[in-house]
Amino acid sequence: MQRLLRLLVVLCAAAGFHAPGLAADAREAAPAGRLSEEGFVRIGGIDQWLTIHGAEARNPVILFLHGGPGDALSPYADSMFGGWDNDFTLVQWDQRGAGRTYGRSGPSIESTITMDRMMQDGIEVAEHLIRRLGQRKVIVVGMSWGSMLGVHMVKRRPDLFHAYLGLAQIVNWRAGSTASYARLLELARAAADKPLVDLLEAIGSPPWDSLLKWPRFRKPLMAYQQKRVTAAPVVLSVAPAYASPAERDQYAEADDFSFLHWMGITMSGPLLQIDLPSLGTDFAIPFYIIQGQEDLVALPELAKAYVDAVTAPRKRFVAVPGTGHEPSIDQLDLALRLLRQEIRPLSLAR
Repeated sequence: MQRLLRLLVVLCAAAGFHAPGLAADAREAAPAGRLSEEGFVRIGGIDQWLTIHGAEARNPVILFLHGGPGDALSPYADSMFGGWDNDFTLVQWDQRGAGRTYGRSGPSIESTITMDRMMQDGIEVAEHLIRRLGQRKVIVVGMSWGSMLGVHMVKRRPDLFHAYLGLAQIVNWRAGSTASYARLLELARAAADKPLVDLLEAIGSPPWDSLLKWPRFRKPLMAYQQKRVTAAPVVLSVAPAYASPAERDQYAEADDFSFLHWMGITMSGPLLQIDLPSLGTDFAIPFYIIQGQEDLVALPELAKAYVDAVTAPRKRFVAVPGTGHEPSIDQLDLALRLLRQEIRPLSLAR
C-alpha cells in the first residue's frame, strides 16, 4: 500500500496535480529529513501554489504572507531567505489573485477576493501544513499587505499559530495614507521643493476618489523615502523556475489585477476598509513587529502605537534604522535573530 501511495504521488506530481495535498492525506507519520516540495493545493475551492523547503522537516514552520497584495514571494524567496531553512521549514504561498495561483485561476475568481475569504484561505493553508508536516502549529510572518492578512488570521484562529511577526506593518490603510501624505508634504516644504508642494496641494489629502491620483503621490513618496534609506537593501533575484518571459508576464498581470481589485478605480476597494484595531487588540499568541525607521508607506509611529495598545503573552516593537518599506539586510537579520532566539524555542516547547 505504501508503495502504491508513493507511486500515485509521483504520477500526480508529474501530471501537475495536487501532490502536496495528496501526500498530506496519505501520510500517517510526520516526515523527516530535507524537504523540497512545490505544487498546487486545493484551498478555498481553487488551486493555490505552495512551496515548502527546509533542511529538516521537523523544524518549526514559517508561513510567509507576501505583500502587494499581488506580489508573490515565491520567485524571490531563495535570494531573500537564504540560510533560514537550516532552522525553519519555509513556506511560500501565492495568494488568491497572485503569482501562479492567479496563473491557474485567471481573473474569473475576482468576486471571491475579499478579506474574509483570504483569511479563510490562510487558515486552510496553515491547517494543511500542520497535517502535512506533523506540526502542532506554525509561525506566521506577514509583510506589508501580508501583515494585515496575518493579523486577521491569528485573531480568528490563534490555536493554529505559535507567534505572529509583522514586517512593514500596515495598521489602517486610510489612516496610514493620510499620515504618509502629511509626512511627505512636511518633508517637501522643509526641502523647499516647491514643485512637489504644489503637486501635493493640488492632489489634496486622502481619501481620494480616483486611482489616477495614487501614482502621482506614490512616485515622489518613494523617491523621498529612498533619500532617507541608508541600510543595505536585499538584492532580489528571480529563481530560474520563475524566470521565463511567460512566467514574468503572468506575474505582472497578477500584480496589476490584485492592485486594481484591492484599491478600486474610485479608491473605495476592500483594502481601504481594513482597520486592524477594530478587530480588538488582545492576542492569545506572542506578537512582534519589526518596522523600518524610514518607512514612509507605513509610518513606524503608527505601528508602534498599535503595538503599545496590544495585549499579548509577549510583544515587542523594533524600529530598524535606515530602513524603509522594502526589507533591508538589517531588517531581515533582526527578524531571523528574533525567530531563532525567541520564537523558535517557543515553538519547540511541549
